[in-house]
Amino acid sequence: MSTVVVLNTTYEPIHTTSVKHAIGMLWRGVAVAIQEGPEQFAGIPVPKVLKLVRYVKMAWRYAQRRPTCSTVNVLARDRGRCAYCGEYNATTFDHVVPRARGGATSWDNALAACGPCNSRKGHHTLAELGWVPLWTPWVPTRFDLEARRS
Repeated sequence: MSTVVVLNTTYEPIHTTSVKHAIGMLWRGVAVAIQEGPEQFAGIPVPKVLKLVRYVKMAWRYAQRRPTCSTVNVLARDRGRCAYCGEYNATTFDHVVPRARGGATSWDNALAACGPCNSRKGHHTLAELGWVPLWTPWVPTRFDLEARRS
């Protein structure tokens, strides 16, 4: 099944949800359908976009200035593509400057990598191996990550 976009009363996108949950929101009266698709779910037109009836305060979204540097977020930023071989099979992230050499776990020191490339690189620096990543690490915003996940 597809996903449904949920908007705040100000038409600001909040998140996406499943069709089943969206229909439950319609049934409970907490949202109204803004756009519906041609498909049917239990005899009800499947919504594509919902707008909440009551305003939801989004302070939590702006509480942190930058998202946390984690495996899930690095993979989202790099779109699951290995920074060394270019394949879309990255399952982990690699420290550009290895932690064993004083490298930090930060956005500027992390790149998505597939298992074989990450294992091959190990605790070596890129200069020692003569490798050049396909892109340089960068610090994404929350909106960058949301856009890359969808």
